Amino acid sequence: MKNVGAGLKTSLQQHHLEAHYQELLQRVYADPDVQQFLQEHQAELDPQAKEKSTSKLYEFVNEKQKLQAGNGNFAKGYAPQLVVSDHLIEVAYRPTPEFLEQERQHRLQSNFKTVGMTPAIKQVNFEDYEPTPDQEEVIIKILDFIEQYEADPKANYKGLYLYGPFGVGKTFLMAAMAHRLSDHGIQTTLVHFPSFAVALKNAIGDHTLQDKVDQVKQTPVLIIDDLGADSMSAWIRDDVLGVILEYRMQHQLATFFTSNFSMDKLATEHLAVTGKDVVDPLKAQRLMERIKFLARPVFLNGNNLRN
Repeated sequence: MKNVGAGLKTSLQQHHLEAHYQELLQRVYADPDVQQFLQEHQAELDPQAKEKSTSKLYEFVNEKQKLQAGNGNFAKGYAPQLVVSDHLIEVAYRPTPEFLEQERQHRLQSNFKTVGMTPAIKQVNFEDYEPTPDQEEVIIKILDFIEQYEADPKANYKGLYLYGPFGVGKTFLMAAMAHRLSDHGIQTTLVHFPSFAVALKNAIGDHTLQDKVDQVKQTPVLIIDDLGADSMSAWIRDDVLGVILEYRMQHQLATFFTSNFSMDKLATEHLAVTGKDVVDPLKAQRLMERIKFLARPVFLNGNNLRN
C-alpha cells in the first residue's frame, strides 16, 4: 500500500523547491541591469531568450552581487556583463576599472626605472604642468618624440638636451615623458647623474659596478638628469659617462639630458675640468660630440617653480 505520509513529504519538498526557484527568478528578472539589458536589446533577442537564458541571467546577478558585497568572484579583477550571442543571452567578463588601474600601476613600476630620484617622480604627468607659451613648444617636441617612438621604436631618434635655469621644470617634463612611455609599455630610465656617480663609487666595493652601468647604458630610453650639477672626475667622465654614451651611439638608443648649462658651457666649464688645475678640453670635446650626436639642444625658460 502506498505510503501517504512519504508522498506528502515529497510533495511538500517539491513545492518548497519550486517556490524557492520562482523567488530566485523574480529576483533575477527584477535586477535593474537585467531589465535595462532586455529592453535595450529586445530587437536582437529571441522571443524566448529570457526563459532560455535563465541560468546566464542568474549567473550575472549572482556574480555581480558578490562583487558589490566585496566578496569577489571566480574571475578575480573581472566583472560580469550581459551580451547578445546568437539571439540569446550570454555572460562575458570584462576587467574592472580598479583592476585596470592596478595593472597600469604595475606596468608603470616595472617599466619606469629611476636612479637617485624620489618615488613620487613616477607619478608626474603632463597634465600637472602649466606651461608658459614659450614652454608649450618644448612640450610639443617631447610629445612628437613619444608619438614617433611608439609608432616605430626601432628607428633612430635624436633625443633632447634640455637646458635652462634652475627650477623651470626640466626634470618634471622628462619625468612626465618617462611616465607616458612607461605607461605604454616602453622601458625608460631616469638617472639623476650626480647621485649615480656616487652610487658607482660605492659599487666598486660590492662588485656591482658593471651591472649598474649596464642597466643604464642598455635601457631603451635613457634620461640623464642634472648633468653638470656636481664636479666630475676623469674616471666618471671617460670610463662611465663616455662608455654609456658610446654604447648608445652604436646601438642608436634614444637618450635625453637635462642641465643648467648650455652645451658650450657644459664642455668648457664642467667636462673639461676634472680636478684642481686639471683641464682637458680635448676629452671634454670628445664627450660633447657624443652628446650632440644623441640629442639636440632645446632651451627651457620660465619662472623658478621651486620657489
